[in-house]
Amino acid sequence: MTRNFNALWKKGDFLTTRKAINLKMLSQTLGLSQTTVSRALNGFPEVAEKTRARVIEAAERLNYRPSPSAASLATGKSLMIGHVVSLSEHIMINPHFADFIAGAGEVYGQNGYDVLLRLAPLEEQERIYRDLAEDQRVDGVVVHGPLTGDSRIGILNGLGLPFVVHGRSDEEGADYCWMDVNNRRAFHRATKFLLDLGHLRIGLINGLEKMNFADRRRQGYEVALEEAGIALDDRLLFSADMVEPYGYRATRALMELEQPPTAIVVASVLPAMGVTRALADLGLRAGEDVSIIAFDDCLSFLQSGYKGSVPDIPFFTAVRSSIREAGKRVARMLLERIDNPQAPLQSELWEADFVIGQTTAPPRRH
Repeated sequence: MTRNFNALWKKGDFLTTRKAINLKMLSQTLGLSQTTVSRALNGFPEVAEKTRARVIEAAERLNYRPSPSAASLATGKSLMIGHVVSLSEHIMINPHFADFIAGAGEVYGQNGYDVLLRLAPLEEQERIYRDLAEDQRVDGVVVHGPLTGDSRIGILNGLGLPFVVHGRSDEEGADYCWMDVNNRRAFHRATKFLLDLGHLRIGLINGLEKMNFADRRRQGYEVALEEAGIALDDRLLFSADMVEPYGYRATRALMELEQPPTAIVVASVLPAMGVTRALADLGLRAGEDVSIIAFDDCLSFLQSGYKGSVPDIPFFTAVRSSIREAGKRVARMLLERIDNPQAPLQSELWEADFVIGQTTAPPRRH
């Protein structure tokens, strides 16, 4: 193989071919060790500038593309980011997770990183984090779906493995990097908007409230009712995994109450779609008969297929924040943390936009 490669090099055939070569072939051509070539390409200061220029020129001319393993050896990094995700029957088809990973993956790819995905029950994740840190399989991890008082934060701090939390585990989030949406304010604003329209019975179809984001959303809802002097009615409150059938079942239960709600705040567009289906089955219309405000993560699969009937007006009135953009930002924060682990801890709190669509109106008077 070496003789054939050198023969081709001497004949100049590599000037016309675009087939990529590997590090061994490049080093043989230059008459340098693989270590010297790798260090020259990765900017190590001990390599002479004349040698570096020669290596870079040959690499470009011969279409050399470094393999991930070679880059890892040169930089001392795995060039892998870990995502340990709680196992559920919906996770692999969950568009919230898919859009977040799509956004994060875009940033990883631009910076030469790949993704290592592990699915595991929460009680097994401590072991997985310890294994990843001990084996140096990843340079950092993203923590998904933080619980209030999440034990994973202390574990990762103890391991010294760089990490960023998508969301928060506590009120301040002072000892870890995080990026979150102001869920409490978003749901306070949504509930207050409905109260200002004249709605007095407002249902809440929330996510799993052991998760911090859903807990904060309920807090915002409750504070808005308290400020309006309206007593909390537990019969109007639901909490479960945010899928379309859950929205359908919760709405049917709400509308069977002796005093059904005239408005509903929903934790995601997915269960909100179930809400509209349930209302349609009951001969009711969203907006006209029952107002709906949803949290809209700007899910990509809905952007072209679930719009309002009026041009340029969205169907759902919503509090809105792109989960794909959140994925991009969390990825950038993590890569910055990996490159500079001693830097001050970063935290970002995004405010959700409020968009008026076609699913809200004053309550009907009977």
